[in-house]
Amino acid sequence: MGRLAGFRYRDVVRRLKALGFQFDRQAAGSHEIWYNPITRRYTTIPNHPGDMPEGTLRAILKQAGVSPDEFLRL
Repeated sequence: MGRLAGFRYRDVVRRLKALGFQFDRQAAGSHEIWYNPITRRYTTIPNHPGDMPEGTLRAILKQAGVSPDEFLRL
């Protein structure tokens, strides 16, 4: 299990909000598009029950332009 394992949707959203992201729109199915007006970056977040896979969280952070260390510091 890596450092980014064990996060739920709510944990991820709370940390992204602290970084300046805000809900933009609903996407296909249970996915949401979040936008940061400061950095002008978008990221897609799946709203699924249970823990988010580590690879999915890494992809979200890459899209958002956020380093894993910065994410974990919050």
